[in-house]
Amino acid sequence: MDAASPAQPEQPSAPAPAESAPRPDRTLLVILGIIVALVIVALVVVFSRGEPELLDESTPEGVVQRYSAAVIDGDEQAAKEYLVAEVADDCVRIEPATGADLRVTLVDTEEREDSADVRVLLTISYGGGGPFGSDEYQEDGVFDLVRDGGEWRIETAPWPLTICQPTGVQ
Repeated sequence: MDAASPAQPEQPSAPAPAESAPRPDRTLLVILGIIVALVIVALVVVFSRGEPELLDESTPEGVVQRYSAAVIDGDEQAAKEYLVAEVADDCVRIEPATGADLRVTLVDTEEREDSADVRVLLTISYGGGGPFGSDEYQEDGVFDLVRDGGEWRIETAPWPLTICQPTGVQ
């Protein structure tokens, strides 16, 4: 044995630096935050749209809007209130073409002193759609209105929204 230096106690070695967990990239967090915010805004917009604003019932457009809503909802009695008396009284019930999703869009109105024409765009959708999109078609329609006792009443409606067979037709 060598009488050299006395044995030195082993010193504990310093712990190896622990591998730090990778920190999430701040850019990724910002992008995810923006996506979440956009989704929330889109949901708020979709769920807050609600029903369209009701037009003034004393206008031809307001009468057509209320009549169309009543027909689409299947409320024949409410719809008949917007028809001229001769048509409503002699109503031979026909089934309106509302078995599908029907949307009515106001195009324009030509109002005269005692009559008015309200042009609408009718969009009728059936089912979920085929390989090229939804099964729907559009057609133009015209409501003919007359002033009756100071109020607008519907004389004729486009066929998808007609609930009474026109007088004289058998």
